[in-house]
Amino acid sequence: MPHDHSSHDHAGHSHAAPPPGGGFSAAFAIGIALNLAFVIAETIGGFWANSSALLSDAGHNLSDVLSLALAWGAAWLAGRPATRRYTFGYRGATIQAALLNTALLYAALGFILWETIDHLRHPEPVNGRWVMILAGVGILVNGITALLFRSGQKGDVNVRGAYLHMMTDALVSVGVVAGGGLVLLTGWLWLDPAISFIILGIIAYSSWGLLRDSLRLGLQAVPDAIDPEAVRAYLLRQPEVESVHDLHIWSMSSSGHDAALMAHLVRPGGADAQWLAALSKGLESEFHIHHSTVQVEDGELPGGCHSHCEVATEVAHQ
Repeated sequence: MPHDHSSHDHAGHSHAAPPPGGGFSAAFAIGIALNLAFVIAETIGGFWANSSALLSDAGHNLSDVLSLALAWGAAWLAGRPATRRYTFGYRGATIQAALLNTALLYAALGFILWETIDHLRHPEPVNGRWVMILAGVGILVNGITALLFRSGQKGDVNVRGAYLHMMTDALVSVGVVAGGGLVLLTGWLWLDPAISFIILGIIAYSSWGLLRDSLRLGLQAVPDAIDPEAVRAYLLRQPEVESVHDLHIWSMSSSGHDAALMAHLVRPGGADAQWLAALSKGLESEFHIHHSTVQVEDGELPGGCHSHCEVATEVAHQ
């Protein structure tokens, strides 16, 4: 059955591409500018105050600047139209950006851990007052940046990564302020690197979920919000469908609204366009699968071999 892609509209569903930057271009730009300025100030202050906690926080904030830049670039690419070579467009760039950002984050943690161990072995005087001032600025910078991404963090791993990094940094800065105050009160030099260890632990723990989700997306796992067995059962409930095989469900981007499905259905007599359109609409309404490609076969030989594939029709949008 011929299939016209010129209108990019099938079964009542539009193919409108997401806006460049995923609708968060201004948030990315503001977040990068704020955090880059703060990294410079925090690095200078960390060396001047001789604080490993400040330097570790500055290193992590620098990784956040790189993460925001990568996430912004990937979100912009996701809004570009498909081409003959990249037939799915560039939505997958957001998945690759999430993976790369997580790798950069853990690499930065390793470097900071090395520096913190050295400071613990060779403690030096720390300017607790200066540490508290800079960390207090960090609470404002990271808190404001986190709020910029709050509205989109539940629907996109790319945006959620930015939100979690900024929110984590804001909370960590609260700990640095408390640590600076304790150093002033007690004079215990070991408190500064000890607080740095705590910061590293918080960052590693809070980033684990992002690493897990990024790896799942990269391996084209079934999205968490979709039960594959429920989808299989739904397909089997369709009129005259005898069996389902080669069922694949994955996410085409870091957004949870970009789920795709590919499957073979055995249905005597094949299927017409109306039946296929209704199936596509049902998958979208029941499971939020917006891109479905179904191949309908009118029979199956013993052992799973197909007698022939009489109808191979795309029933959703690319």
